[in-house]
Amino acid sequence: REITQTEGFDLNELDGAAAGATLRSEPSFALSVAPVILVIAVNFLFLQLVLPRMDTGFLALPLFGETSIEAVRGVWSIVVALLVSIAFLLATSWRRLADPKRSLNQGADASVLPIFNTASLVGFGGVIAALPAFETITDAMLRLSDGNPLVSVAVSVATLSAITGSASGGMSIALDALGATFVSIAAQTGTSLEAMHRVAAVAAGSLDCLPHNGAVITVLGICKLTHKEAYFDIFMVAVVFPLISLVAIIALATVFGGF
Repeated sequence: REITQTEGFDLNELDGAAAGATLRSEPSFALSVAPVILVIAVNFLFLQLVLPRMDTGFLALPLFGETSIEAVRGVWSIVVALLVSIAFLLATSWRRLADPKRSLNQGADASVLPIFNTASLVGFGGVIAALPAFETITDAMLRLSDGNPLVSVAVSVATLSAITGSASGGMSIALDALGATFVSIAAQTGTSLEAMHRVAAVAAGSLDCLPHNGAVITVLGICKLTHKEAYFDIFMVAVVFPLISLVAIIALATVFGGF
């Protein structure tokens, strides 16, 4: 405990003592992992069973953004899954909380910072992608490939992930802007689309954890640590090793043509 206090946080704070939301009894292991399993199960069932039976034609109307269910199905499913899991947690843990109302308020307050961090950074990346100069940047990234489209995919996705501070944001912007180009290049060079997808996924998780990343800021804020004190460890785990993995995947896919 003395060591943790010198780092800016107290172990007592981690068990809820400082917040006054201590648990009256510990839940069982099965009950502890049930919310996580519930998120996965509800997400899958909502996608496979519920959405196909819904009439979603109204999404094409201007009032709803002239979109389609294919564009929002992933968001809808995870939101529903999280809501169900939260309701399950409240139902099974209500009596264990010394002050349920205070716990709910603190949970809602704690969710605001990461939501706005992520939204603002992804929004910033969207603005960057809409600028005329972005086309010049994308052309330069495509020319870096030297005949290997996997390198272009990796550089494009990693760069946009770094700009937005978000793996999902960088990947979505890169694929929206360059997806058709990547598919065309893959067809011309005989590159496996499966390998290209794996490269994009790993590249998105490489440079997304730079100091301005919303998750990094949130975690350091919760732990009451500064970037100077803790970011080097985060950088090694979340940036350096993913980059090493990315290079290895590109090399394997280039040599063997896919895996």
